[in-house]
Amino acid sequence: MNKKVVVGMSGGVDSSVTAYLLKQQGYDVIGITMQVWQEDEEYEANEGGCCSLSSVEDARRVAYKLDIPFYVVNFKEIFKKDVIDYFIDEYMNGRTPNPCIACNKYIKFDALLKKAMDLGARYVATGHYAVIEKQNGRYIIRKSEDDKKDQTYVLYNLSQFQLAHTLMPCGIYKKEHIREIAKNIGLLVHNKKDSEEICFIPDNNHGRYIKKQVPDKVRNGNFVDKKGNVLGRHKGIVYYTIGQRKGLGTSFGKPMYVIDINPLTNEVVLGDEGDIFKTELIAKDINFIPFESLQGTMEVESKVRYSSKPSRAWITQLEDGRVKVKFEEKQRAITKGQSVVFYSKDLLVGGGIIDEIL
Repeated sequence: MNKKVVVGMSGGVDSSVTAYLLKQQGYDVIGITMQVWQEDEEYEANEGGCCSLSSVEDARRVAYKLDIPFYVVNFKEIFKKDVIDYFIDEYMNGRTPNPCIACNKYIKFDALLKKAMDLGARYVATGHYAVIEKQNGRYIIRKSEDDKKDQTYVLYNLSQFQLAHTLMPCGIYKKEHIREIAKNIGLLVHNKKDSEEICFIPDNNHGRYIKKQVPDKVRNGNFVDKKGNVLGRHKGIVYYTIGQRKGLGTSFGKPMYVIDINPLTNEVVLGDEGDIFKTELIAKDINFIPFESLQGTMEVESKVRYSSKPSRAWITQLEDGRVKVKFEEKQRAITKGQSVVFYSKDLLVGGGIIDEIL
């Protein structure tokens, strides 16, 4: 059996220990760092982020320590097209994207998997905290052992083919154990902090980043209330997201929240906190994992963002291929462009992109 595996090495502790664990399990391991950073001084300064030059050196040192081949592969063009350009376009259209989900869909489990197969490998492996199993003839994804680090939310797009050729050994461990393993085998990255910002925006100021990339397209406009009355001026819709209260740049005499963004009129709609709580949405670009398609209505636990807790909901297949999601309790700041993800206990059922808020 072909046990050659390409490990996507970011220079962090999780992917480093992934390479070690797989080698211990008898796999023929190749380390690859994906070059996705663009020609920009900000990437040079992004110390520790998965797009930084320093992280390439961290990954190279780990590969040397583990005695595995290591390569840096240029994915700059596809990353710009499928992650950065998508990210900018979504914000320009009044939506809030999730670039990590796009990166997983188009880069890690598509472009990297194809590269792995070009190298004669059967698998690609990552440091994600999730568990892949085979059940009743289909591959499924379960939540990881470490509930605080579980990353199944960003993996709902994976196809059966991708799952058949993907390994995620960290999923059966808690983060502390992964760090302990790294320390015990002498990896200098054992105490490296986790990267939390968007990898290509080191300062986490997405509005400033987009303004720099497309300066002619980001324009000032009006803050308006639900009736269309002008409340003030904003500096560009890309600076705002649903539910935002701080950083509006204007005082309104009472707390005001972003409740809608209209790219056609270049307006940001403000309202009271109660206006950002909703119970229903429609999602597009749906992918299910334990089964091919949804029949009728299914009760699930559902999340509208990575950090939120799953809530009881019912999902119903619509004729146009989209899915309607109805929550038992109101959800705060459901946001177009973000992903809604479905679970049944610890099983990842699937998910999609939030397209409408009802």
